[in-house]
Amino acid sequence: MTRTRAFGIDFGGTGIKGAPVDLVAGGFAAERVRIKTPEKAMPQDVAKVFVELLAQFPESDEPIGVTVPGVVRHGVVLSAANIDHSWIGTDADKLLTEATGRDVHVVNDADAAGLAEVRYGAAAGQRGVVIVTTLGTGIGSALINDGVLVPNTELGHLEIDGHDAESRAANSAREREELSWEHWGRRLTKYYRTLEKLFSPDLFLIGGGVSKDWAEFGHHIDISTEIRPATLLNKAGVVGAALYAAESDSSGGH
Repeated sequence: MTRTRAFGIDFGGTGIKGAPVDLVAGGFAAERVRIKTPEKAMPQDVAKVFVELLAQFPESDEPIGVTVPGVVRHGVVLSAANIDHSWIGTDADKLLTEATGRDVHVVNDADAAGLAEVRYGAAAGQRGVVIVTTLGTGIGSALINDGVLVPNTELGHLEIDGHDAESRAANSAREREELSWEHWGRRLTKYYRTLEKLFSPDLFLIGGGVSKDWAEFGHHIDISTEIRPATLLNKAGVVGAALYAAESDSSGGH
């Protein structure tokens, strides 16, 4: 049976946001709730916040998708750049399923955003290889082929000219070095040309908060692949997490 609803939780370094999601329309089925991330943000502390958040939706019993800002393999968190290091090695699927009494499926945050954009956003209906990149403090990435996610690509950490790519091309680098849009566009050109050589994608999408400034920098990116801004913005994590949960639940696996 294809699910029409699931619950999405976007777990970030500063806030935990959640809402039931209408998987037909690709939007929230009720108003989103946001709770501040606990200061320690250790797994057990975060699990308590999830229980508190879910209590605000007592009628909800759908599977839950949760984004994590780190590498996730088969439900186990393997990195923790912006959350407590005690997450590393934690079977988050198991921990959160037991804590909430619901079926929980954990996914990398950029992967969730990518899934949402391909299903409901700027890449809806796009066949072939789509690479979604989020330009923020770092560079998150999602690689999707014909709607199927290849998880944990971490393409922001490619080495280009001896540098970690995100240290030069993330939006934080533009702000830190006070780069003009044109200068930043040249750095992004080098970054996306590297991805072109490696993956020959059909489409690039640019997400993250800076995507709203697309008109300022998009025309400075000189590549042969089509590239355009993402459209779901801050909804993408919650919607993508819910979609991931529904598809994981229907396939019977984590």
